[in-house]
Amino acid sequence: MIHPLDIIIRKRDGAELTKAEIEQFIAAVVQSGENSEQANVTPAQIAAFLMAVFQRGMSRRELADLTAAMRFSGETFDTSALHTFTVDKHSTGGVGDKTSLLIAPMIAAAGIERTPSISVPMISGRSLGHTGGTLDKLETIPGFNTQLPLNRMTEVLRSTHAVLVGQTPRLVPADRILYGMRDHTGTVESPFLICASIMSKKLAEDLRGLVLDVKIGSGAFMPTYEASKFLAELMVSTGELAGTRTVALLTMMNEPLGRFSGNWLEIWECVDIMQGKRHPMSADLIELSNILSGWMLYFANKVTTPEEGASLANRLLESGVAYQSWLSIVEAQGGDTSVFENPAAFHKPEASRVFRAHRAGFLAGMDCKKVGWAVQRLGAGRNKPGDPVSAHAGLQSHAKIGQKMGEGDPLFTLYGDSEAQLDEATAMLAETVNISDTLPATLPLVHEIVLG
Repeated sequence: MIHPLDIIIRKRDGAELTKAEIEQFIAAVVQSGENSEQANVTPAQIAAFLMAVFQRGMSRRELADLTAAMRFSGETFDTSALHTFTVDKHSTGGVGDKTSLLIAPMIAAAGIERTPSISVPMISGRSLGHTGGTLDKLETIPGFNTQLPLNRMTEVLRSTHAVLVGQTPRLVPADRILYGMRDHTGTVESPFLICASIMSKKLAEDLRGLVLDVKIGSGAFMPTYEASKFLAELMVSTGELAGTRTVALLTMMNEPLGRFSGNWLEIWECVDIMQGKRHPMSADLIELSNILSGWMLYFANKVTTPEEGASLANRLLESGVAYQSWLSIVEAQGGDTSVFENPAAFHKPEASRVFRAHRAGFLAGMDCKKVGWAVQRLGAGRNKPGDPVSAHAGLQSHAKIGQKMGEGDPLFTLYGDSEAQLDEATAMLAETVNISDTLPATLPLVHEIVLG
């Protein structure tokens, strides 16, 4: 048995930890969560380990070993009996980023319609900070159950080829402990710890392919383009070392993606798209969803190129078969599909307000992260894990960057539960929206692709 303190000191001093050292430390971490009295590692030592990694970093081999130790620290999903190619996508988080709600039914439709078989075991998270959470969006659908045990996940995958759920209590328990500790130790921003956290949960899905959407720009989680690219490279390397085909797309997040930002609002937008109602403000959302789906279909050998995959994804979306898959997924997880007959009527906020352009000119830019915080203040997000969220809070975007505006033209419609929430969000938007006489440069939606 290697003493945890020796492991901490070795990492603190810049040594490269062995696989055995990492595995023993993570096993002790899990034991501390199950029975703190018998554990041979203390909370202070876990905090010290996190800080040592934060300060010293990790080699690619160390990171792969840490991710594997976390991945196998509890239950893992086993899809071998399904005889299917399992593929998923993960986004580092953004404002109005709802691609999962389109991608899962598109890929499921491809899995049902074409051979070889393909399935999406999508384990998602909740909103925190300025970014939204897929689970919060799904749970605005009456009856939709995101907390399925692994055996039920298998049943849903077998029948619908996609399942949209949250992390089970026994799936990657090491991450739950380390994640909570990082929030209190100033180590959240470590790209190595971020990578291990994300990839351990994704690889626990028993994936054959993984497509990563790593955001850049003012609404991205990482502070700089260089930091986002480094995280992308770490995740791709970790996935490939684990035997999972992995790609990362660096995508722009300088403004909300699509037309709506919120919880039910984003469900509404995606249902409209799947029903064939394509609003011009949703064009970037559709494009990005098709591109990400294209890589997933390419990995699964459904197509010969990612570009061909994007075209196939768009056809599945336009034809209505993706919508039929969506209905099947929702029904299989207990959701009431009747609300999709008129999603606009289901939207019932307590208060609303239009935010208008203060002058004529071009919409030149905004701090997208601040827009995300405005959405959070409206009630769509949470300050800390466990806080309730509002189903109908959020905002509707009426213009994209580069669009010519007249004085008084609507920029956003805000939805909240009180006038006070609208006041706070309005003040935040007023501080960040930039209208200029000069047309801003056009930035590509996908900036760079990182392959293994």
